[in-house]
Amino acid sequence: MASLKKLMKKKNYHALPLLLTATNHFEMNASINGVKGRFILDTGASNTCVGMDRIDHFKLKTKASKIKAAGAGATDMDTLLSKKNKLRMGKWKAKKVKLVLFDLAHVNQALTSHNAMPVDGIIGADLLKETKAVIDYGKKTLYLKKQ
Repeated sequence: MASLKKLMKKKNYHALPLLLTATNHFEMNASINGVKGRFILDTGASNTCVGMDRIDHFKLKTKASKIKAAGAGATDMDTLLSKKNKLRMGKWKAKKVKLVLFDLAHVNQALTSHNAMPVDGIIGADLLKETKAVIDYGKKTLYLKKQ
């Protein structure tokens, strides 16, 4: 049987390495608008998100949002939206990516309390679905469909 790596390459996917953190989350590097950052891969997060404190860092243009965020013990958090962002993960890239911004302090506090590094954001199910992502948990690799 062919390996998943060979199969995904044949099906025109990019392979991205994932790092397993002390909290048992997969972490990856990505860049938004040409600026590098650290992100958690979260299949349970409905949206790809960035921390409110990273607006200037990633050169984001934001607008008000009616979306309320919840996660990692926090609920009903105010959000902002940022559209038309350039996102790059390894060799995979996209333009016009929508991001939800909210306060990630509670997420980063949970990570650092378990000796993991804080993150700039979360790669969520919206992007994973759009890219037809495949996660190889054993090989700690994320595959994204080439566009």
